[in-house]
Amino acid sequence: MAARTSPTARAPDVPTVNAPHAAYGCHEPHDQYAPYVAHGPIEIPQPHVPYLVRRVAHPVNARLDEHLPTDHKLSQVYRVGAGLVGLLLVCFGILGLIDRIGFFDTGGATVLALNTNGALSVLSICFGLLLFVGMVIGGNFASTLNIVLGLLFIASGFVNLALLDTGLNFLAFHIQNVLFSFVVGVMLMWFGMYGRVGSALPHDNPYWRARNPEQAAREDRARAARAGTVPAH
Repeated sequence: MAARTSPTARAPDVPTVNAPHAAYGCHEPHDQYAPYVAHGPIEIPQPHVPYLVRRVAHPVNARLDEHLPTDHKLSQVYRVGAGLVGLLLVCFGILGLIDRIGFFDTGGATVLALNTNGALSVLSICFGLLLFVGMVIGGNFASTLNIVLGLLFIASGFVNLALLDTGLNFLAFHIQNVLFSFVVGVMLMWFGMYGRVGSALPHDNPYWRARNPEQAAREDRARAARAGTVPAH
């Protein structure tokens, strides 16, 4: 009598060899491999950019007059910084023109202990007047202008430092001029970034509010709720 085979009997284990998966870049057979799962387009992360550079390159969309009065402390700092540095540059330029120094003279004429010539005097007056415009306008414009001009003065210091002993030193820079350019650049950047860049800004700061709109809204609602529960006297 022939033996009956159970329908549930299992076939002997036979190693299976999967076909090559050339569609995925492989042409060799494998015993086991994970199935291909499509994950959609690959997103390449953006390169890390320092916080300070991102804040300067992409200022937040906040205006002082949207949150605070125009005579707020931040706007006053921006105005005072632009006005003081602008006055210093204009005085330096005017004194250089009064002395009738040649436009590209490199003979060593000095004004306020700094070497100068006609070209440097005119440039100083132009930058000083531009800072006066920032002082009059105030607000975000003055802040951004201070930052941009501060970066330009620092860059100018490095460029003219490399040109000190060359025939391309048309602005008659000496080492004291280079140091002065660095100092003015740092001052302008400090005035421009005051209250705008930092990790410990107060929560009534317009720039902090623009960067944290949800938390600012929650704090406003909580403040309004507390004000509504205070009994009237």
